[in-house]
Amino acid sequence: MTEQVAEPDWVEHVIWWQIYPLGFVGAHPADPAPGADEHRFRRVADWLDYAVELGASGLALGPVFESRTHGYDTTDHYRIDPRLGDDGDFDHVVAAAHDRGLRVLLDGVFNHVGTDFPRYRDAVAGGDRSWFRGRGDEFATFEGHDGLIALNHRNDEVIDYTVDVMSHWLARGADGWRLDAAYAVPDRFWAQVLPRVRANHPDAWFVGEVIHGDYQARVKDSGFDSITQYELWKAIWSSLNDGNFHELDWALTRHNEFLDTFVPLTFIGNHDVTRIASQLSDAEHVDHALVLLLTTGGTPSIYAGDEVAYRGVKEERFGGDDAVRPEFQSPFEGVGEHGHQVFRTHQHLIGVRRRHPWLHTARTTPLSVTNRGYVYTTRNGDDALVVALNIDDEPMPLSLTGLGVERAVVVAGSGAPPADEVSDTVVPANGWLILAPR
Repeated sequence: MTEQVAEPDWVEHVIWWQIYPLGFVGAHPADPAPGADEHRFRRVADWLDYAVELGASGLALGPVFESRTHGYDTTDHYRIDPRLGDDGDFDHVVAAAHDRGLRVLLDGVFNHVGTDFPRYRDAVAGGDRSWFRGRGDEFATFEGHDGLIALNHRNDEVIDYTVDVMSHWLARGADGWRLDAAYAVPDRFWAQVLPRVRANHPDAWFVGEVIHGDYQARVKDSGFDSITQYELWKAIWSSLNDGNFHELDWALTRHNEFLDTFVPLTFIGNHDVTRIASQLSDAEHVDHALVLLLTTGGTPSIYAGDEVAYRGVKEERFGGDDAVRPEFQSPFEGVGEHGHQVFRTHQHLIGVRRRHPWLHTARTTPLSVTNRGYVYTTRNGDDALVVALNIDDEPMPLSLTGLGVERAVVVAGSGAPPADEVSDTVVPANGWLILAPR
């Protein structure tokens, strides 16, 4: 077990805006593929003012390193993908982000490599195979994908290589790493890598992609700062679709336990899942999902396009991710009034989050739980908010005194009354309220 390291101070205030660069700039899928001379990665810089307007304080990038196809089959960890541009384009985007106060998170794939990775090509040709797992003439792959060759994480050279790659890009301006498929890598590997990277970059942040399992043990044994909170993601959309807030309440109990060990990366959408506007059976409940994201403990991430109600369904087939990884042209292009309204709701709720940074490590306590109504406090020490969610087609009476709250001021809500003190109020049909107790 590694000694738990406190996350960097800046993380308390960060709200990520996540993009998948290859899709974002139209570099993949694309035939013919663009060349480095098009410098498409610079288009990302054109969106940074939009990210700031949204309220984000960090830019989380998907894969940017040379690969054969989707970015997760890396060919060269030291080279910007030529379909995006070159090192100069990377430096330009990072500098533009930092100029606006935006942190930059990179996506690192160190569980496996692509079939054009030079050491793999050498191994296939009869050279040294020690960098890779496998038996006999067979190379191990990641989850059966022939194009993703599993690295040997017991090899000291692989450990050294990973340390060097991560350190190289942190020195070049990145602020942290998302570690792809971290669940498939032995914790002891990360426990050997991360302290060495932190030795020269103590302010860097590391989040592991973990879907199932014992989150707390993974953090303790690996040395990650954070882990992707897939349990809460699933409970949010599932409870809203099924009209079953008891599922959400159970997940938030687990979430509180995680916060005793680490602060999870929270999200309602990312590049690997169906967009929240498509995942939810009732479009009115997108706001409820966002309220949950931004009033519970965690480090929130907004997947680009979700803030304007983009739709897209992930399918389990070749090219099945393309619908959730589209090209972006210019801000608000093709976005109707509904999309603009969703954007304004994001701005407002992100503003609430940033005015209450204590929410980063807040714990929730249920005050009232029914299938279609959920009222909870979110608290950190003496700071607290009361959140009421109603997904029923009828208004939901809310008696604060009956829940042990004398009076409260309405901070935000759908059809919210003026910000006067209230003791009894009503949550509109399919509506929500956030109140500050007095």
